[in-house]
Amino acid sequence: MTADAAGAVEIRNALVRLRRTTGLPVAFGGLVEPGRRHMRISELSGTETPALSGLPVTSGNGLGGRAVALARPCAVTDYSSSRQISHEYDIPVATEGLRSILAVPVVVRRRVRGVLYGALRTAQPLGDRTLGAAMEAARDVEQALAVGDEARGLLVATAHTEPDRDPAAGAAWEQVREAHAALRALAPRIADPALRAELLGVCGLLAPKARGGLSEGLDLAPRELDVLACVAAGATNAVAAERLGLRAETVKGYLRSAMRKLGAHTRGEAVVAARRAGLLP
Repeated sequence: MTADAAGAVEIRNALVRLRRTTGLPVAFGGLVEPGRRHMRISELSGTETPALSGLPVTSGNGLGGRAVALARPCAVTDYSSSRQISHEYDIPVATEGLRSILAVPVVVRRRVRGVLYGALRTAQPLGDRTLGAAMEAARDVEQALAVGDEARGLLVATAHTEPDRDPAAGAAWEQVREAHAALRALAPRIADPALRAELLGVCGLLAPKARGGLSEGLDLAPRELDVLACVAAGATNAVAAERLGLRAETVKGYLRSAMRKLGAHTRGEAVVAARRAGLLP
């Protein structure tokens, strides 16, 4: 799946969650196109017309463009009469029958990557609870995009360090890594100590200790390795927490501890260091 396709899926899922948590009848959004000054509305949820589909929104223009330019949430109680925004997009907004709208930017490493909108068909304040839910949905997308960026960076680094690996071998190795993460997530749920130990032994076969003493002095706790295995498979903190039966804050704590022990400053660096030490496949 390409980065744009993966980003669109995250936007789509966030819109569904936003409507479910707030009761907003309409939500829509899209990604900022790389190297361009506009974002394109590509994902729609609850709309009744195609008026907004594919609409390019230029930075600074309208509500979403203002959110892109300022890199902060923006909202209007009555879109058509608002003096806070420009009105290049009044016709498609009116065609869909939208009045009260909020727009929240998705910001990754200080760059706006997309915008989430929520809307009512009546002119009334959206309230702090609704804005907070929209911001939380945007944070979920930000984390997913950041993880995707790191995963792609790892793949590029792997390709540069292993030029002789053919595509089929690379795909097979990714399956090994996914299996390793799934097995580590499954192990704590097994009540039988002997069976659990046997399963962890299999995990060890998938990630043999590196030769040359690279892993000497590293003392990662089992849960730290579990979290790193999930991260290496592309999971966000929330997804890792669900797989491992932990709270998201607990996952963050294990990840920070593992990064400190590995001398890493980012999730991606931690995964690379663990693989070099033979702790992950």
